[in-house]
Amino acid sequence: MTRSWTLLLLAWLVATAATLGALFLGEVMGMTPCVLCWYQRIFMFPIAIVLAIACFTDDRRGAIYALALAWGGLAVAAYHTLLVADLIPKAWVPCSAGVSCADQKLDILNGVQIPWLSLAAFMALAILLIVYLRKSPR
Repeated sequence: MTRSWTLLLLAWLVATAATLGALFLGEVMGMTPCVLCWYQRIFMFPIAIVLAIACFTDDRRGAIYALALAWGGLAVAAYHTLLVADLIPKAWVPCSAGVSCADQKLDILNGVQIPWLSLAAFMALAILLIVYLRKSPR
């Protein structure tokens, strides 16, 4: 097992943990996701599948596809995090009906909110995939 493959496996574990965490919050705890959470899920869920295939086949292209999805998810998660931290005006909230994107009520690990966890997961994925792509042979 090479070091670069280990990075790909770690990225898959991050994506899988984030996917299972989102499914747990929605399906087990019954929390309805806001619009921005849905967008982040749209980026995260395919990453877990793409990286599973990339790990199994040891295919570098899967990491490239996953990195593109991670950048998109990172952008949405950063926007959501700034919104929850009150650094963006509430007038810019994309939620018109349903669960509010700006008023998050669930804190995990003594005050860490869900958008912060999503941002951390997408950052970790982007870093792991960039390092993997630099170390893996073309």
